[in-house]
Amino acid sequence: MTQPSHPTTRVLAMLELLQANHRMGGAELARRLGVDQRTVRRYAARLDDLGVPVVAERGRHGGYRLMPGYKLPPLMLTDDEATAVVLGLLAGRRMGLGLPGQATESALAKVQRVLPAALRDRVQALRDTLGFTAPDRDAAADAAPDTGAVLTLAAAARERRRVRLRYRSWRDEETERDLDPHGLVFHSGRWYVTGHDHRSGETRTFRVDRIRAAEAGPATFEVPGGVDPVRDVVRSLARVPYAHEVEVVLDTTLAEARRRIPASVAALTENGEEDGGGVVMTTRAERLDGMARMLAGLGFPFTVRRPAELRGHVRDLARRLEEQAAR
Repeated sequence: MTQPSHPTTRVLAMLELLQANHRMGGAELARRLGVDQRTVRRYAARLDDLGVPVVAERGRHGGYRLMPGYKLPPLMLTDDEATAVVLGLLAGRRMGLGLPGQATESALAKVQRVLPAALRDRVQALRDTLGFTAPDRDAAADAAPDTGAVLTLAAAARERRRVRLRYRSWRDEETERDLDPHGLVFHSGRWYVTGHDHRSGETRTFRVDRIRAAEAGPATFEVPGGVDPVRDVVRSLARVPYAHEVEVVLDTTLAEARRRIPASVAALTENGEEDGGGVVMTTRAERLDGMARMLAGLGFPFTVRRPAELRGHVRDLARRLEEQAAR
């Protein structure tokens, strides 16, 4: 049995062990859960507080067992609630929101196992027939973050506790740093944490899948006024260096440009009437041929300011489209 990493998960794992075994000794439970026997006693008390009757047998050969005849009641969900749970899990997996391993599949299996039979069949029908137009994101291929790191950072952000991070950069360099986490953000298939980095003295954004260890300490912090984790992550990603800096004037209004171009893709500013009007789009690109296709797809007339090489890629795209139209 894989050792659970979070206290709540261990409590639930202890319940599963007691359901699967008539009786288990304290030492064996401690070994299977990866904790000491004092912690096992605390978990037993926690289950009792939740209404699960755990009988503790004292003495040399003492152990733990569930009260004879006790069974977990069926999960009482309305049709709407069951549908919401299943849709949330399926959509999270499709978006790449999942975490390592088969957590989504095992969660779906557990939910369906405890549903009443009639509702279970209807939920299964939903799973079997539901389709998505968006492509499926593979969370594992996208370097899913460690569950323990996500939970630690979420709790620290809520409780405003400083976290000690061991982080591996894109250059494969490991550093240790103290972070005041302002919040977690899920963006384009990846998890990010943003906050005040004491190593640099600035607000920084870190990919959670590159965090090798995260440990909350006793120090607390105050969140500065005006902090917006989503805005900070988007701005940080917009500043990521690429091979080419691009500046183009779009022949449209600022409101219309913003409807078509997300803030995470480019910065948009109004171009003065003395300079011809329109909207200045500033962004970065790895490939200029891809930027040419993006500009063509926007549907706005445009003027390339820089780099000059982009004009050649626009001409190449126009020539290929003309050849295809002539077929």
